[in-house]
Amino acid sequence: MNKRTVYPVWFVILPLVFYVVFFLMPSIMGIFYSFTDWNVRNRGDLSFVGFQNYIDIFTSEENYASGIYNTLKFTIVSNIVKLIPALFLAMLLQRGLRGKNVYRTILYLPAILPFLIIGLIFKSVLNYQDGILNVGLELVHLGFLKQKWLSDPEVVWKTIYMVDAWRGIGYVMTIFLAGLNAIPDSFYEASEIDGANFFHKFIHITLPMLSGTIMINLVFGITYGLKVFDIIYVLTNGGPGRTTEVLTTYVYKLYSSGQYGMAVALNTILFVITMAAGVLIVRGMSRKEVEL
Repeated sequence: MNKRTVYPVWFVILPLVFYVVFFLMPSIMGIFYSFTDWNVRNRGDLSFVGFQNYIDIFTSEENYASGIYNTLKFTIVSNIVKLIPALFLAMLLQRGLRGKNVYRTILYLPAILPFLIIGLIFKSVLNYQDGILNVGLELVHLGFLKQKWLSDPEVVWKTIYMVDAWRGIGYVMTIFLAGLNAIPDSFYEASEIDGANFFHKFIHITLPMLSGTIMINLVFGITYGLKVFDIIYVLTNGGPGRTTEVLTTYVYKLYSSGQYGMAVALNTILFVITMAAGVLIVRGMSRKEVEL
């Protein structure tokens, strides 16, 4: 007879201590410092300023509020441009396509590359004067399609979404493939007997059975989108002007310039947004489990 293993309570003490010391306490201290004028000049003489840092974020000429808007916009759009193509690629590669394992590998490879490397490569490729993309367009007599991919405010966000999708679609597709492989073939066979076409099978079988997988991809995607930094910092550094500034790039620049109180206030706003998104996602997942 197998006995259930019961671990001593003191096994939890060390991880709990690490969590409190290295996560909980710094977080609480950070929230406290967001209500002070902490900066590089007055480290030893802090003054409590209340909500002034938060007021400045939304009223300052620096327009920090645009970073909040850009962060939310990137989170929403980047998930859309990855989830939908990744789902249909997964459906295509899940079937009996010749060489599908090769295609899966090729599509997944960008996901293992560091964002720094990807950003540097695409910054070179998208250079207006001598980048491979614009030079290639000239060679095939499509020069009218040339763009200032990283310096035109009307184009730069589309470029960022394109680069981000190139890197992330394969990863999202892999998670969808795992979900598709878990759907019994008998469901589709039974629906075909009833005369269901592709659209009916997609709406009434594939999507409902993939609800958990979609939620997992959304959790990863939203978490990534709210914390995005590398790809934007390397490609545009928040430019042109401040068109592509997000919360994390603003925080980085504020810390670099010694405005610690303001930087922590921005970080606190990011924490609140992330927490709110987490609560909504957990509630959505709980509701879905009840329905199932």
